[in-house]
Amino acid sequence: MEDAFDDEAEQAVTIHEYLEEVEERELEADLVLGGDEGKECTYSKGYMKRQAIFSCLTCTPDGNAGVCTACSLSCHDGHQVVELWTKRNFRCDCGNSKFGEFYCKLFANKDVENVDNSYNHNFKGSYCTCGQPYPDPDAEEQVEMIQCCLCEDWFHEEHLGLESSEEIPRDEEGEPLYEDFICGACSEVCSFLRLYPESIWAARRQADATVKVSKDKGVLEDVPSTCGSEKPVSDICTSNSPEVDKSKPKSESVSGEKDLIKGEIYDNSMVLNPCTRDTNLHTHCLLGVNIVDACLVLVSKPMFLSKNWRDALCKCDKCLEFYNQKKIAFLADKEDSIAEYEKMGKQKREEKLQQQEGAEMNFFNKLGHVEKVEILKGIEEMKDGLRAFLESADSSKPITADDIHQFFDDIKNKRRRVQFNLFCCSAALSK
Repeated sequence: MEDAFDDEAEQAVTIHEYLEEVEERELEADLVLGGDEGKECTYSKGYMKRQAIFSCLTCTPDGNAGVCTACSLSCHDGHQVVELWTKRNFRCDCGNSKFGEFYCKLFANKDVENVDNSYNHNFKGSYCTCGQPYPDPDAEEQVEMIQCCLCEDWFHEEHLGLESSEEIPRDEEGEPLYEDFICGACSEVCSFLRLYPESIWAARRQADATVKVSKDKGVLEDVPSTCGSEKPVSDICTSNSPEVDKSKPKSESVSGEKDLIKGEIYDNSMVLNPCTRDTNLHTHCLLGVNIVDACLVLVSKPMFLSKNWRDALCKCDKCLEFYNQKKIAFLADKEDSIAEYEKMGKQKREEKLQQQEGAEMNFFNKLGHVEKVEILKGIEEMKDGLRAFLESADSSKPITADDIHQFFDDIKNKRRRVQFNLFCCSAALSK
């Protein structure tokens, strides 16, 4: 009995702690939903940059369809629904041909199919390379997963392909120091990121920050960052590597770029200096290399990217064309990031709270003097009653749900007695 009592006492929380927990959960929900209140189907908005998406396994067990927040609440209430967090460039499927005879209650007139939607095994309720569900019913403890910002799949830390979990950039409290993560499979198409200075990499991930060219191997190799110094990467490469022929005339260069396939440097002036960049984003490439050739050197290793790393991406015409060819143009769009999505959700939440406060104050101001006095008196009675209740409670015992219910019942009964007494006095005076 004593152990059971101790367990019950450990679960007890203060009212302040309870309200804080409610506030945190509401904020978390708003961040996930991007401020979407779930009242209208998002189909009319087309392929949205990013929105919360759900998969109904009751209606589409093959996991080949996704629905918006409003449809998950109105059309699929009581169904087996999988929460997918957010998906980019997605349009609500609810009620289209994939749902058979089932129709959408909120927006029935939809196309037969959303051809630009993309689906992965998350829509079937499985995640990571291991294909396990989340939450995993067979696991004693649920392990958090990390989402790749390209394929948008989720991965367990032990399945990232890292030698140790310590390679994941975290602070002393275990909180992530990275803004975006790219899984090993997707890192191949993003090999060009290894040409950028180490400022785009999260802490503890410095080995892939900058590169040099090896003539013999014809691959990109890691060198220490030169950011903070006046010496460009090209000077480091040529001074430390006697294999590179610096006497090669510039006239032999086709476009004054590095030929990464042959491993030769023709024009040092065009090689990226991390500390001095051309601000003309459309005519001069920040990398100063042939980005297509650079990505022929594929490296399958997870990437952890720092805050605002997308701001550093080159947006010259050649790089933008490359992003489009590889279907990763969204990386050049800052609004695509989860950080911007959550920022939008938080802003909408603050606006909603301000509107609620304004509506409440407006309602109160429209009341007459008697009604205002009654409301203020009721608030004072609630505060006094709650204070008395807490003072009279046994501090050695936790406050149970029954105690809370009894408190509110006492408040209601007291209110009824007061109203009854006022009625009796009024009736007596009228005689």
